[in-house]
Amino acid sequence: MQKKTIAVTVENQPGVLARVSGLFAGRGFNIESLAVGETEDETMSRMTIVASGDELVLEQIIKQLNKLIDVIKVVDLHDEPFIARELALVKVNTEGRSKEEIMNVVNIYRAKVLDVAPDAFVVEVTGTDEKIKSFIGIMGEYGIKEMSRTGTIAMTRTKKTQETNRKEK
Repeated sequence: MQKKTIAVTVENQPGVLARVSGLFAGRGFNIESLAVGETEDETMSRMTIVASGDELVLEQIIKQLNKLIDVIKVVDLHDEPFIARELALVKVNTEGRSKEEIMNVVNIYRAKVLDVAPDAFVVEVTGTDEKIKSFIGIMGEYGIKEMSRTGTIAMTRTKKTQETNRKEK
């Protein structure tokens, strides 16, 4: 089983998301993460899809995505160096807990407290999927009242960054 992150640039039209997600559903694949938003060009949207499954079926899905009318470009991000991030908002229970201890964890993860109430903090954390899962795991020990995650967004690295990274190694 393989995990793929796929960037799909599409025309910003109604129904495109349903057609794209339908390709995955039609082949029995669950989309682990899906984030969609406008690009620098308001006539286009970018979908970042994370899915796992059999390599051959995922390759077939990528080929089928390229055939959809509203799809402009499909990029398997695992073919190039890329950056991936996610955002989560987590409402953490502070009743009967050490607020200072919770703040120490928030600071270690370079997260931000966005709202404070007598019984809860709302915390924003950004980073890789692994970082978000780790933060949620620790906050779970304090009690999570509510949570919302964006799903992964991703982009290939710039050529200059790729060259710099190679020189640093």
